[in-house]
Amino acid sequence: MIRAFIIAAMTADGFIARDAHHLASWTSKEDKKFFVQRTKEAGVMIMGSNTYETIGRPMPGRLNIVYSRKEIPGVETTTKPPKKLLKDLEARGFKEVAICGGATIYTMFMKAGVVDTLYLTVEPLLFGTGVSIFNKPLDVKLQLKESKRLNKNTLLLKYGI
Repeated sequence: MIRAFIIAAMTADGFIARDAHHLASWTSKEDKKFFVQRTKEAGVMIMGSNTYETIGRPMPGRLNIVYSRKEIPGVETTTKPPKKLLKDLEARGFKEVAICGGATIYTMFMKAGVVDTLYLTVEPLLFGTGVSIFNKPLDVKLQLKESKRLNKNTLLLKYGI
């Protein structure tokens, strides 16, 4: 069975962005390095169109899939439900996928019950208000598998679902 994990960075007060078009430039270089390494290991990145727009280009070394009704050069686009998309990717030989945001995509994959791991980088910042990681009610129990410092002030948490 293909594995799906969520990978996200958030502020200490729990926000993944100030708004839907906020660039991820606020995260630490260590978080960016972890993101690149872990998504390349997976081989597939799945994200929404707003998240893709904040990145601005296909990420090299992995398949980029964007939820969108319109064609986007250099990436695959889809509107398939999570279980169908993962089944199709598994049939293509993929073993793991990274769910890369934003809140609508994170929520859709969690509600579909296909995510088994959550990587959360907690950055030492406060936004006060912003975009939460999920945008609908969930009732999911997590089990802390690992925690480590990425730098003096940044923490990486790995949860099993």
